[in-house]
Amino acid sequence: MGKQSKAAQGKLERRSYGLKEAVELVKQIAFAKFNESVDLALRLGVDPKRSDQMVRGTTVLPHGTGKSVRILVFAKGEKEQEARAAGADYVGSDEFIEKVKGGWMEFDQAIATPDLMGSVGKLGKVLGPRGLMPNPKTGTVTFDVAKAIGEIRKGRVEYRVEKAGIVHVAVGKVSFEAQQLYENAQVVLESVMKAKPASSKGRYLKSATLSSTIGPGIRLDATAISKQWS
Repeated sequence: MGKQSKAAQGKLERRSYGLKEAVELVKQIAFAKFNESVDLALRLGVDPKRSDQMVRGTTVLPHGTGKSVRILVFAKGEKEQEARAAGADYVGSDEFIEKVKGGWMEFDQAIATPDLMGSVGKLGKVLGPRGLMPNPKTGTVTFDVAKAIGEIRKGRVEYRVEKAGIVHVAVGKVSFEAQQLYENAQVVLESVMKAKPASSKGRYLKSATLSSTIGPGIRLDATAISKQWS
């Protein structure tokens, strides 16, 4: 651990923090020379191997993510023109399917119209592990491509519980005001808490941590968060 990392760690007390206190602290202890992302890590009491306990969803951050997002849209005809007009970075069908098959991955979000999912679905092994596969549940398989593009530009984020039962979501940048980070994090927490599967028993939110990209994790008061949305 380097000197800056040790110094940042040394500013943390051995206790849980409220969210408002944590977002102010994450800004204070960030020490990288670049504009770090601020991330929430939530450990849930679910078994992701069970289909009825899969936690996934989307929500729109009120203050955006602070990131520049490159959007690829798989579409043809009128929908291709609609996607271009709405500001997609890349739009097409067969040519982009072949590019992705060949290893091209210069995009951050992918949207597809339902009529092309027969072909796009073949990219599952490539896009799935990277969290880029279009999915109706997250609004990225749709004929309303303009709406989907608009939501992504406004700050829509997707989340999905990982094998270890953890959800990671970026809630902004350290350059954001503390209140902006707080409001973004609140929206994410509300969405994840409301996504609790009916089959999940016992404590749903086991732990929660807020951190910047290379900064130490700040432990949040998971009990208080759970009570807020119980």
